[in-house]
Amino acid sequence: MNTKLIFLDIDGTLTSPGSNVPPESALAAIRAAREAGHKVFLCSGRNYGMLSPLLAYGCFDGAVASGGGYVFCGDRVLFDCPMSEAQKETALRLFKDAGIYRTIEARDAAYCDEGLADFLDKASGGNSELVRWRKALEKDLGILPMREYDGRPIYKVIFMCASVEQLAPAIEALESEFYFLVQDMAAANCINGELINRKFDKGLGIRRMADELGFSIEDTVGFGDSMNDLEMIETVGTSVCMSGGSPQLKRKSDLVCPAVEEDGLAWAFAELGLVKSDKNGL
Repeated sequence: MNTKLIFLDIDGTLTSPGSNVPPESALAAIRAAREAGHKVFLCSGRNYGMLSPLLAYGCFDGAVASGGGYVFCGDRVLFDCPMSEAQKETALRLFKDAGIYRTIEARDAAYCDEGLADFLDKASGGNSELVRWRKALEKDLGILPMREYDGRPIYKVIFMCASVEQLAPAIEALESEFYFLVQDMAAANCINGELINRKFDKGLGIRRMADELGFSIEDTVGFGDSMNDLEMIETVGTSVCMSGGSPQLKRKSDLVCPAVEEDGLAWAFAELGLVKSDKNGL
């Protein structure tokens, strides 16, 4: 098999939502794939700061972070595209005026509106991104209150609200410059999604990485579970969706694998020939 570039979403794919601890089977598969010559990257909506606990495992060659807004390979930054001040001020004002809860992500910090934890307590179920934020707030994983925001550049805004109608003013003002990605596995009484700059997405981040390393896009493999992985799934040469993921994403993927808690990544790495079947018990 040709050398591949492998891209892994985190929440619901590499780890259980809201966790920073991958199954040992996933880590073993990643290490075996790298020993076989493949390169492995995180590909996540998380910012660089939220990637740090996973980068500490030493298993990754770089990342497409902030949904594609911050891309790095080793110690080289390939792309860095925060919002402009005007974009940021408009988005935050319109969301606030509509009663939408906002979480904003800078490179190394995240801030959220007060009251978000109480709002999420009333929502049941939902997709992996919503579960991640619920757990992050419950465990106090470094998400700061909005009143402490110091004006540093931000890459995206995560929105949560009771109805999609609340988004209408922001969509009217910003849709020419931003995608409004609304998750398709909604919780009861909670719409959640992301405001993402049209200058980047996970798919474009993968293309930037492949171009930098001299790889054909056909030699890329992507793993995801939710609709913020759509551009990755549509871009890579081989696409994989986790069994608990978005039904729409499953339909667009080449392969559906078991859940992360069921050693899904290890299974898929072996199924795709990314690791030797007799190595590390895979």
